[in-house]
Amino acid sequence: MSDTIAPDAPHRSLCTDCGISRTADPKRCGRACQFIAPDYPGLEAQVHGRTRLGGESDERFFGPTRRMLQARLNPPLEGAQWTGIATRIGQRLLEQGTVDAVLTVGPSAEDRWRPEPLLITKPEDMARARGMRMGYAPLLALLEPALAAGHRRLAVIGIPCQIYALRALEKELGFDRLYVIGTPCSDNTTTENFHKFLALLSDRPETITYLEFRADYQVELRFEDGSKREIPFLKLPISDLPSDFFPLTCRTCVDYTNSLADITVGYMGGDGDQWLIVRNTRGEELLATLGQEVIVAPPGQAGKRAAAVKGFIANTERAAGGLPLRRMPKWLRPLVAWLQPRIGPRGLEFARARLEMKAAETVLHLRRAYPRRMKAMIPNHVWDLVAPYGLTAGSGEREVDPNRR
Repeated sequence: MSDTIAPDAPHRSLCTDCGISRTADPKRCGRACQFIAPDYPGLEAQVHGRTRLGGESDERFFGPTRRMLQARLNPPLEGAQWTGIATRIGQRLLEQGTVDAVLTVGPSAEDRWRPEPLLITKPEDMARARGMRMGYAPLLALLEPALAAGHRRLAVIGIPCQIYALRALEKELGFDRLYVIGTPCSDNTTTENFHKFLALLSDRPETITYLEFRADYQVELRFEDGSKREIPFLKLPISDLPSDFFPLTCRTCVDYTNSLADITVGYMGGDGDQWLIVRNTRGEELLATLGQEVIVAPPGQAGKRAAAVKGFIANTERAAGGLPLRRMPKWLRPLVAWLQPRIGPRGLEFARARLEMKAAETVLHLRRAYPRRMKAMIPNHVWDLVAPYGLTAGSGEREVDPNRR
């Protein structure tokens, strides 16, 4: 059904082409876009029945939570990015007849790395959605065709900017039932830029079938011939990338953990396994579809994040809008790469570090590029995350009514 999507989206600044601008009423972007005037407390209350807790609660990082787990499918799905939990949940919903269709993305026929929206109605077709894609896909442009086809019980697997718009429009779209499986997202780029990155990692980039930034500070590559390669984060050729490699939208996103999903399925806090954030009763229902196929345990944590976050903030400030590079002598990189997975933040502490880094990045990049939009775009909980690092709101930068945001 991807051929029903309008070919071009109206140009807007700070747009990830979630698909709403390609629908019959593109003006809905004004009230549905997370980059215009998001209302996270309002939508959290609508979706979860309450807003996130403040104070010392981990919800200030991760959003409303019933429980967090590290998990893996046993056996894992062949070809999945990790073990295939998100894919398997969608498959089980179709097998059980709980939903009419699953809206997600798969690879373009011309490019395995380019995401293409898919409306899947057969359980066996969920195999098309396995794996990671880099780039932007107008996922929500398929909502109208799905509803027109009579699919009123729908599951959606999407990234935060897509899920925010979905939740903002959920009531008016008129689903009979909606399940939302969210994946975390950070530092996305265009598919074209991603190919340039692959070319820096290998002399045979066209044969790379898998890439993952792992929680042990390694990037894992897999190739068509079955071989694998691991590259420490510190040895990545980041300095060879253009300063605008990551679009400003991704450097100013305030919802890495997909807080409006029923369940978030990622890896960042899993410390080697997948990481689940079950957010509400519907999220519990989604996890229950896996039955004995999933092995779960409490998430772990180790190390301290403060030094890493402070260093990231300092580098971001020095980069003045470019990539936050830390120059390090080549002789020292192997030692630091060896130390990072041993003494650096891991598990939930790694996840907290990334959330604080993303919050600081949002403040610094908006302050540089769109200072007038800071008050509307930055929720209060983001300011709370950066306050321990000396980043505070200046005049006109923060919403004064805490009940609004």
